Amino acid sequence: MTLVIINPNTSTPMSERIGASARRAAHGDVHMLTSRHGPASLEGHMDEALAVPGLLERIHECEQDDSLAVSGYLIACFGDPGLAAARELASVPVLGMAEAGMHMASLVSARYSIVTTLARTLPIAERLLGEYGQREHCAGLHACELPVAALEEESDAIYRTLLEACRQALDSDASDGLLLGCAGMTDLATRLGDTLGVPVIDGVTAGVTLLESLERLGLTPAKHHDRALPLAKPIAGAFAHLTRSDA
Repeated sequence: MTLVIINPNTSTPMSERIGASARRAAHGDVHMLTSRHGPASLEGHMDEALAVPGLLERIHECEQDDSLAVSGYLIACFGDPGLAAARELASVPVLGMAEAGMHMASLVSARYSIVTTLARTLPIAERLLGEYGQREHCAGLHACELPVAALEEESDAIYRTLLEACRQALDSDASDGLLLGCAGMTDLATRLGDTLGVPVIDGVTAGVTLLESLERLGLTPAKHHDRALPLAKPIAGAFAHLTRSDA
């Protein structure tokens, strides 16, 4: 069985880093995909809205590919764009990396802090905390003011900026754990944890681990009510190929 990790932005270098981190965490196969449509990075509500059709297209392709035995999908963006729609479309579990990371962080820390990229994305993280029932577990939200694109390559300066933001978050929140709020930070979690002496959770590896656990338990989503297949109807425009065959 194969886990499919989807980067909903169009940055191939970002996908390469995400895929490498996911494969280190996974026990099985990982199939890394990048969206063909939308922004190069997701840093706001409009970016996320534009990214959703490309994300759904990738899931649709995997669902139609009989040679690919998919056991779960992970949306590799901390805003979890299109998560509800992806769950309608998919026949197997779909997790968002923020959702997975928040739940994992709450298991290993009494109160965790989130450190993400730009301050403009903090309202998105705040909304997700409420949706996932995590507000009481999160001690604070912090931005290191690094754009997502800056995380595409390794850099000591980038690491030092993120490390300082993490230290300040721990001090100001009196928290005992950290959650990194961007898929581009995925390969820095272990290094940060070793330096800071607290658990540092990355939503990509947390999502991979949770999806593999669901697979081992034989748990698949109920395809009714909120997660029933999309209604069959014509779709006009660039994504007409996503129309169900029985429409």
